[in-house]
Amino acid sequence: MSNFLESIKQRAKADKKTIVLPETGDKRTLTAAAAVLKDGLANVILIGDPADIAETGAGLDLSAASVINPAAYEKFDFLAERLAELRKSKGMTVEEAKATLLKDSLYVGVMLVKEGLADGMVAGAVNSTANVLRPSLQILKTAPGTKLVSAFFVMVVPNCDMGENGVFIYADSGLNQNPNAEELAAIAVSSAGSFEQLVQAEPVVAMLSHSTKGSAKHGDVDKVVEATKIAKEAAPHIKLDGEFQLDAAIVPSVGAQKAPGNDVAGKANVLIFPDLDAGNIGYKLTERLAKAEAYGPITQGIAAPVNDLSRGCTADDIVGVVAITAVQAQSK
Repeated sequence: MSNFLESIKQRAKADKKTIVLPETGDKRTLTAAAAVLKDGLANVILIGDPADIAETGAGLDLSAASVINPAAYEKFDFLAERLAELRKSKGMTVEEAKATLLKDSLYVGVMLVKEGLADGMVAGAVNSTANVLRPSLQILKTAPGTKLVSAFFVMVVPNCDMGENGVFIYADSGLNQNPNAEELAAIAVSSAGSFEQLVQAEPVVAMLSHSTKGSAKHGDVDKVVEATKIAKEAAPHIKLDGEFQLDAAIVPSVGAQKAPGNDVAGKANVLIFPDLDAGNIGYKLTERLAKAEAYGPITQGIAAPVNDLSRGCTADDIVGVVAITAVQAQSK
């Protein structure tokens, strides 16, 4: 286990939060729930029929979990009325809200978070990112002062002296396809805050491109230059600059050569990619070629922590994201 994840787990244990795991038909989810409970990382709410959960989780100790069967839940009518109220501008009736909650456990999980009955939710082992985030954005909406919901990966690279002892944030690597300059700037500012929260170190943010400080001319470069300007104006306290090629951003000798005297070049630990293609390819290259640990996609900008999983995740991956979600919830 990396020092990063061990630190996250210790912080989760120190101020235990309640996390919803709605995908109880998946054995990985239940295996992760048992591990979370055993290690004391969080309180766990499982959504589903108790008999089905017992069958899927045969051999696992889930006795400490709270199990909510929506059809028999004593607060079901209350949640349905609240959901209808929240969605009344879209014409949702109480009966439609009840049908939604009975059909989709993700909506139940998000409503539990909305009403303060849970602190966060983790899903995505069997659901798409769109399905996980849809109820979150409809019900929880964006956090105050946040312009955009985005997603990042925490990358922990072994035997690496770059970044923060090998720890980086890569953003946006999971959600926004082709952000414009304003959106890219918002992603950068949010990612700096996420790095400080999770890694507990000063963020050094590099706006990435195929150009370093004007070495290439293209509309794609112009977007990153403009995003850098906007981000600096919005958050002048953050150590942030660009545009940088990747090596100029993280390799001290290359940074000194390509951008001499720059206090970000060669020192970056938060990498902001110009689009989702670059961010997704970048994190997967790092994970596979450098054998890095990749935690995410972690969302930022939602009013309460709801995090997505890769559908190829392992039970251990889910445990890590639950711990991260718990730490995010501690600051709410």
